[in-house]
Amino acid sequence: MATGHDRRVSGSVAVSCLAALLLWIPAIAATLPTTLRIGNGNEPESLDPQRATGVSAGNVLRDLYEGLTGISPTGELIPAAAESWRLREDGLEITFRLRAGLRWSNGDALTARDFAAGLRRVVDPATASGYARMFGVIAGATAIAEGRQPASMLGVEAPDDQTLVIRLDRPAPQLLALLAHPAASPVHRLDLAAATKPGGRIGNGAYRLQRWVVQSQLELVRNPAYWNDARTTIDRVVYLPTEDLNSELKRYRADELDVTTSVPATQAAWIRANLGAELHVATYLGSYFYGLNVTQAPFKGQPGLRRALSMAIDREVIVNKVLNGLAAPAWSFVPPGTRDYTPQVPAWAAWPRQRQLIEARRLYAAAGYTEARPLEVELRYNTSDDHKRIAVVVAAMWKQALGVRVRLVNEEWKVFLQNRKLRRVTQAFRNTWIADANDAMDFAALLTRDHPRNDSGYDNPAYEQWLAAATSVAQPLARRSALQAAERAMLDDAPIVPIYFYASKHLVKPRVRGWHDNILDWHYSKDLRLNCAPSAPC
Repeated sequence: MATGHDRRVSGSVAVSCLAALLLWIPAIAATLPTTLRIGNGNEPESLDPQRATGVSAGNVLRDLYEGLTGISPTGELIPAAAESWRLREDGLEITFRLRAGLRWSNGDALTARDFAAGLRRVVDPATASGYARMFGVIAGATAIAEGRQPASMLGVEAPDDQTLVIRLDRPAPQLLALLAHPAASPVHRLDLAAATKPGGRIGNGAYRLQRWVVQSQLELVRNPAYWNDARTTIDRVVYLPTEDLNSELKRYRADELDVTTSVPATQAAWIRANLGAELHVATYLGSYFYGLNVTQAPFKGQPGLRRALSMAIDREVIVNKVLNGLAAPAWSFVPPGTRDYTPQVPAWAAWPRQRQLIEARRLYAAAGYTEARPLEVELRYNTSDDHKRIAVVVAAMWKQALGVRVRLVNEEWKVFLQNRKLRRVTQAFRNTWIADANDAMDFAALLTRDHPRNDSGYDNPAYEQWLAAATSVAQPLARRSALQAAERAMLDDAPIVPIYFYASKHLVKPRVRGWHDNILDWHYSKDLRLNCAPSAPC
């Protein structure tokens, strides 16, 4: 039997052991891999940086690749793979200096030639990139994209491993921001195929692809060859496809997600009341609108009719009642917050609601429609509860205000896109544009006659002339004035009906630190950190 003294000694030993264990716990925790779990919307269609166009693919690609420039957590343009650049006085040449010692995820040296290869690839028609036009300001890009010159003629050159020179056809202040886009990523000479097997894609970003199980999850791990890996703290990032927002909310509440891709509008009141501190709603460069096929009846040659339909929509009702305040009413195409730009708004947007309706009815009648002979129109949208709810409300507004008979057509995503592109059966249809750069030209270019996403078929010589003027000047004030004149001309023609401006909407767990809302809604995992385990108090 132990004496009292022995028991005291044993107790002291126990206390000492416990103290030692407590000292070890932080060290043990520090060695455990940290995992960030992100809801990511639709399954990425590709992880080829020059071919992928979806928002969900872009989220992943910004972790896998890094451009010459980047975007800070608060949305500002910053140096990335390039440590500096110099713009020639006439605005027609930019010289980039790459950081020393850059490497690919497989350890190979990364040079300026790899960035030149990426830019040649994105404009090469053989790549079939949806972003070829975006880089049309680079000398030779348009001729290459149209098949009139080989990609080797693009105005990019690498005089040495750390220097890249880009020559432009015209001044393009937006190019620096565009070079942060995944489409401007460098290309490894051995990685031209869109490989998805573990380790099969060679990138230069803060993470590399570990595993991709389609419709299940996409797993990334830290890239130790990344130039700034020492400042990366999250070891593993898991992107989870989340097409149904209600299911995503359930997963978030069950601590299966740290960040959601969005939130269901129908649950907005409950989320605000119960998860308010975790809800992030911010201005976002995205426009939701209805396109009108102006190449065929009933909208061909009928700008007055098109304006009437726009005037008949009560955007405040849609935003406040249908979307529960998770958006902003839109009367322009270019969103507020766009750098160095003032969105243009038609004069009627400031009229009292009754005056808007009176003018809408006058224009409707002037187009030849009456109660006895109403406009009959199909309104198409792709499968989504929110798209359906908005379409139902708009159809009711057109019916009540003007007497329009609307037939709603719900189509699967790929069929919907194909019908919009062909313009054979479409009349009115849901559309959206999310900015690839914080610049008004990113929106304006969508409605030029030869843009591949101009699904309305809009073709206005005055609009084209204003945009040509904007691209021919380097002086910011003159450029802004021309872009604003173009938007005014387009809104008067009304080939589209603006409805609302997106807001970025995320739920973010308290354990996630370093999250900043920004106008592009771009978030790099390398800029975030985790300060506790899932389900543990922070």
